[in-house]
Amino acid sequence: QVQLVESGGGLVQPGGSLRLSCAASGSIFSIAAMGWYRQAPGKQRELVAIITSSGSPKYADSVKGRFTISRDNAKSTISLQMNNLDPEDTAVYYCNLKYDRNYWGQGTLVTVSS
Repeated sequence: QVQLVESGGGLVQPGGSLRLSCAASGSIFSIAAMGWYRQAPGKQRELVAIITSSGSPKYADSVKGRFTISRDNAKSTISLQMNNLDPEDTAVYYCNLKYDRNYWGQGTLVTVSS
């Protein structure tokens, strides 16, 4: 049974930073690809960043150079460091684990507003 729990969302001003974390339960974390997705109001869920089991990251063009994804296999956690945030980054952010299927967390809201 895989469970994902996100934390770290909140309200931040444009240009500010936030760090999201996702804690995973289950025994497959170290061999699974992990990622962050987001869904803004009225829009489809989109990929933000993914990281392979070996630690190779990939980013959406919209966040390259501003966001950094990382993972700690010993702690079964992933993080998303978000810098220089823009109002367009406002969304619910979801942690994702890909193995036999997609697993999702409950989401954490990030609001970028002055």
